[in-house]
Amino acid sequence: MQIWVDADACPAVVREILFRAAERKKLVTTFVANQNVKLPPSQFLKSFRVQAGFDVADNEIVARSNSGDLVITSDIPLAAELIEKQVLVINFRGEQYTENSIRERLNMRDFFDTLRSSGIQTKGPAAFSQQDRKMFADALDRILARV
Repeated sequence: MQIWVDADACPAVVREILFRAAERKKLVTTFVANQNVKLPPSQFLKSFRVQAGFDVADNEIVARSNSGDLVITSDIPLAAELIEKQVLVINFRGEQYTENSIRERLNMRDFFDTLRSSGIQTKGPAAFSQQDRKMFADALDRILARV
């Protein structure tokens, strides 16, 4: 198993958790972004910089990940593509996406896009909390315990 991180939107606290997990489990963890990602020295931590552009990092993650890998992202369409490849996907708040949950999330995403395009203001995600940090760490531990 390798871990791939959609790093452009990854909260710093999630990165820190992933740094420790990669070392503890000796798993290659690659942070994919369109900017430089500062990583501590480690043979298990890698950064892959892509060109700026729409879905460039997402496309790279899809191309490089394999069945059984783990991807960390909050990007719903990316998660849907990865699930089709039998890749495990969790978001930054620790929610694991499945075939069933991703369909529901895609529908909600489309619904909110429709609302926004018709001029209705919608709220963005809530601020990242200590509870979110714990839920992410717990979800990551559950997945890595199986490795």
